Amino acid sequence: MVSKSIYYQLVLRIVLIAACALLIAFLSFKEHYLLSILFGFVFIAQAYGLVHYVNQTNRKIAYFFDAIKNEDFTLRFPEKLSVKSIEELNHSLNMLNNMIQEIHLKKQAQEQYYEEILKQADIGIFTINDKGHILYANPTVQNLLNYRPLNHVKQLKQIDPNLYGLFENLKPFESTIYALGNERGKKELTLKCTPISIENKQLLLVIVHDIQKELDDKETDSWVKLIRVLTHEIMNTITPITSISESILKYFKKGNQLSTPEEFGEQQIKNSAKGLEVIKEQGNDLMSFVQSYRTFLSVPEPDRELIPASKLLEKVRMLLQEYTNGHDIVLEVSAHPENLELYIDEKQLTQILLNLGKNAQQALIGHENGVITIKAGEDVNGKQFITVTDNGPGISPEMLDEVFVPFFTTKSNGTGIGLSLSKQIMRMHGGSIRVASNETTTFTLTFQ
Repeated sequence: MVSKSIYYQLVLRIVLIAACALLIAFLSFKEHYLLSILFGFVFIAQAYGLVHYVNQTNRKIAYFFDAIKNEDFTLRFPEKLSVKSIEELNHSLNMLNNMIQEIHLKKQAQEQYYEEILKQADIGIFTINDKGHILYANPTVQNLLNYRPLNHVKQLKQIDPNLYGLFENLKPFESTIYALGNERGKKELTLKCTPISIENKQLLLVIVHDIQKELDDKETDSWVKLIRVLTHEIMNTITPITSISESILKYFKKGNQLSTPEEFGEQQIKNSAKGLEVIKEQGNDLMSFVQSYRTFLSVPEPDRELIPASKLLEKVRMLLQEYTNGHDIVLEVSAHPENLELYIDEKQLTQILLNLGKNAQQALIGHENGVITIKAGEDVNGKQFITVTDNGPGISPEMLDEVFVPFFTTKSNGTGIGLSLSKQIMRMHGGSIRVASNETTTFTLTFQ
């Protein structure tokens, strides 16, 4: 409606100017010079009126956009005028101003909402532009780094030069663990730097999280599990020794009096001998248990070298083949790409894969169409891995959290050291071992 009113006003004024110009030309041709001069003044007045009208409209619009640019929403145009088109234009500009103000207020409220969330978050967050300026840093990251305010990445040098080294080149990096020490103590921080683009500006989003509490909780939980298993194993060994010792002691002592040799019969001697044999066996079992504990604590540093993955898997296949052939179990090994090489201690990794392969074989006993698959490869991030999968009955969810606890075992003749030792070896290789069990059970070895 406004555009049409302005359009009609402009058309009318232009038509009048054109008509006046034609009339001036006609009067001049007829030699009516006085009238020509008179209408010439009218022509000038009409032209001035047109320019003034256009400038007035343009000035209103320019003022309006300047006010919006400066986030000034107090600008108001009068809506009660004699000129209908200008009145409608002013009304429309005021309506548009109100709409933009409402959107601006909603945006501000939303920004405050998100900013409050970031302030209350228990992880540190800050953003860096390509010049190293820190555009935003929430209170958590300032508390974690014990430095405020954070305005530039070079300030990290004052906190810790090595920490600054992570950001010196302003390049994104994968999640890494960094130990930060200061007068308040030592903190274990995870840092991840991710590139983001906002309004065509490339920024780095940095996430900082203090994992010390999680590590302490995990360590405490591990100790609790270990002590529970140790207590269980030791009590299972000591209880028969105590019980048999008490039985034998009754042959030699009645009340507070020692028995005489004449009181011993042949059966008592036989029972005492058998009891001592059981005590000896239990003692040997306890010694074996302690020896396995010493083995777990004395894993040598890996003697690493580049080993073709296909060679390693073929060696493992040969060592497992005899058992699988005798129990109708299919064993499949593969490495992709074929020229994949692993920087490992071959003996230690062979020990891990044999242990996982034998566990899989035992899980498939009595299971029809048993299949064990060992694969080596690289994931989408370029990390090398080896997986050992079997289609056996699987591991219950309750057991998944326990399988790597030292000395935990569900086997009657197992030591419970194999998987925990495997985890220790992988940790010394800078990698990890994980297990998942649904329709199949898969152990995944991941290398850095």
